[in-house]
Amino acid sequence: MDALLHRLLLVLVCLIALPSCVSSVDKLNMCMDGKHQISEPTAEGALYQQCSPWKDKACCTANTTEEAHQDNSYLYNFNWNHCGVMSQKCKKHFIQDTCFYECSPHLGPWIQPASESWRKERILDVPLCLEDCESWYEDCKNDYTCKENWHKGWDWSTGMNRCPVDSQCRIWTEVFASPRDMCEKIWSNSYKYTKHSKTSGLCMQMWFDGPNPNLKVAEYYLNGDAETVAIATGLHLSALLVTLLL
Repeated sequence: MDALLHRLLLVLVCLIALPSCVSSVDKLNMCMDGKHQISEPTAEGALYQQCSPWKDKACCTANTTEEAHQDNSYLYNFNWNHCGVMSQKCKKHFIQDTCFYECSPHLGPWIQPASESWRKERILDVPLCLEDCESWYEDCKNDYTCKENWHKGWDWSTGMNRCPVDSQCRIWTEVFASPRDMCEKIWSNSYKYTKHSKTSGLCMQMWFDGPNPNLKVAEYYLNGDAETVAIATGLHLSALLVTLLL
């Protein structure tokens, strides 16, 4: 009984201390340990086209952003045109997605360890603004793809992604039933669909004009109550309780 009370007390202390412990780490200005990100955010005045919003503070280089705009770039040898030529309005969102992933310095609350050979960290459940998911889906609805999860399961025998032999190209809306389906499934839950608007301060914007609005959003998720912080950092309170009580 004494041991159980001790563990319950430990849980209580952890929950009280969680916000300050998490926010004491500088997760507001950090870069992922990935294939192309630099070690620390810095000013990059020459970022290319759709990556230019991050020029004042970025985790990417100008070369990376230029390659992000290519159909078959050296970044990941990923071919957007795996089911015919992707429309320009759809491709625009994938370029913005690449810029967001490679360049964003304020993704710290959602960075998690990764076991892939090409990166040691990834993002998980980044809350995207409603407008970003909805417009992405709308602009791609007439395009085609053969997979709902683009992170894995491709045929890489030629050195570039091709549709698996047991798959077929289908129109976007058959593969992804809704904007939520697309945003959450396409990159293995890197993104989380929300109903928050860009003016809410509760969601991350994939593209923007002017100062980066995502810093305030990251601050909110890091400095909220224990449950908010736990969700933002991928630390589920139920799992914590079970671990400590066992």
